[in-house]
Amino acid sequence: MAVGHYENFPVASLLLPARLREPVEIIYRFARSADDFADEGDDPPQLRLRKLNDYRAQLAAPASPLFRDVEKIIREHDLPVQLFADLLDAFSQDVTQKRYGSYSQVLDYCRRSANPVGRLVLRIAGYDEPRLDAWSDDICSALQLTNFWQDLKIDFDRGRVYIPEDELRAHGASPSDLAGSTMTPAWTRSVAAAVSRTRALFDEGLPLCDAVRGRLKYELRATWLGGTRILDRLERSEYDMIHRRPSLGLADAPWFAWRMLSWSSSAS
Repeated sequence: MAVGHYENFPVASLLLPARLREPVEIIYRFARSADDFADEGDDPPQLRLRKLNDYRAQLAAPASPLFRDVEKIIREHDLPVQLFADLLDAFSQDVTQKRYGSYSQVLDYCRRSANPVGRLVLRIAGYDEPRLDAWSDDICSALQLTNFWQDLKIDFDRGRVYIPEDELRAHGASPSDLAGSTMTPAWTRSVAAAVSRTRALFDEGLPLCDAVRGRLKYELRATWLGGTRILDRLERSEYDMIHRRPSLGLADAPWFAWRMLSWSSSAS
C-alpha cells in the first residue's frame, strides 16, 4: 500500500463544505502519517511497530499537535475512537503480514484499513445509520482493493501480495511470476477476477452517493467515479500493471465533469 488507498478517496477535496474540510483533513493527516510508518523509508519492522504503538498511546493521551487535533474532532463530533484504533491495527498488520489465504482475510484488512475513513466522514457529516455505513464500507473496501490492483507490482517488490492464495491457486498463478517483466495468462485471469469482485463492491455501495445531502453527495460521487475509472483503465490495459500503473490526471477532468453533470443512480 505504498501510495495508499487515500489517493482514490480524496477526503480533503474542495467539494466538501468548509465545516467538514478541517476535521476530514485531520483524519487524512492521521491516516496518511500512520500509513507512512508502515510503508515508507528504511526503518526495520520493530521501529515501524514502535511508531504505530506510540500513535495508539496518543489516542488516549495526546502529546503532539496532530493528536490534540484528533482529540478535538473526536470530542466535537462524538467520533468512535475505535475507528482510529482500527486504522492503526491495519497499518501494523501491513508490517507483519505479507500474504492472505482468502478474500475474507483481505476484506477483514479492508474493514480496518479503509472502512473507518468512510465511517468517520459520515459521522462528521452527521450521519449514523447502519445502511449508510454498509454502503460506505462497500465503497471504501472497493477503493482499497482498487489500490491493491493498481500497485500489484509495487507491493510485490515490497514483499506483499494481496490477491489471496486460494484465488491464485484457482487460476494457476504463482507470486514468483511477478518477478518477471510480463503478466502471465494466469496472473491476468487472477487480476481480472479481482477487478470483477471489486466492481461488484462499488455497485453495492452506489446508493450511498444519492443518500446523503449537500456537497458531500458530490464528493462521494467523484470518489466513486474515480475508483471505477481506475478499474476501467485496468481492463483496457488487459490487467498489465507491470509496464504502466493506471492513474488519474488532469486529462480526466472533462470526463469527470461530464459524468458528474449526467449522474444518475445507475451511474455504473
